[in-house]
Amino acid sequence: MLAVIIIGVIIIILLIIFVSTYNSLVGLRNQVKNAWAQIDVQLKRRYDLIPNLVETVKGYMQHERQTLEAVTNARNLAQSLSGAGIADRAKAEGELSGALSRLLAVVENYPDLKANQNFLALQEELTSTENKISFSRQYYNDEVLRYNNKTQMFPSNVIAGMTGFKAGEFFEVKNETEREAVKVSFSSNPPASTGPK
Repeated sequence: MLAVIIIGVIIIILLIIFVSTYNSLVGLRNQVKNAWAQIDVQLKRRYDLIPNLVETVKGYMQHERQTLEAVTNARNLAQSLSGAGIADRAKAEGELSGALSRLLAVVENYPDLKANQNFLALQEELTSTENKISFSRQYYNDEVLRYNNKTQMFPSNVIAGMTGFKAGEFFEVKNETEREAVKVSFSSNPPASTGPK
């Protein structure tokens, strides 16, 4: 009789551990999804700002058509990949960030544009959004780390394997050129600015 009670208690303890670990894994997976949704919100905000920025800059930067097209193309590509995997999204977002950085570096050659109130307001909004994207990515990667630790450490890895939990994917830059800081050159002979037409 005592053996049956001990076996019953052990089964109940194992069941409690299983349910607790499973619920913890579900909670962590949902936190990862929420963190990704926060990145999506900020990326949408950036996508909405870029056309306004390009339109404001277009009148001043008539000799920089290639730069403007690169920003527009990178934005369209990144936006079209909104349902793609994290690695594809990270690559597209890295290309968009690079195109925006090049645009803002070229703006340094146009003093009239740098003084335009619409441009300054858009630049401030874009800078704020870029900071929020950066914080959201960091939060997402922190949540993925917590989730991955839970799915890969014993004994929760046993339960994760039995119930189909897979490791999450970090949002990281894979292209080394995207990690480099943008080089801004302040030449002594900037192009003449004709202002908006």
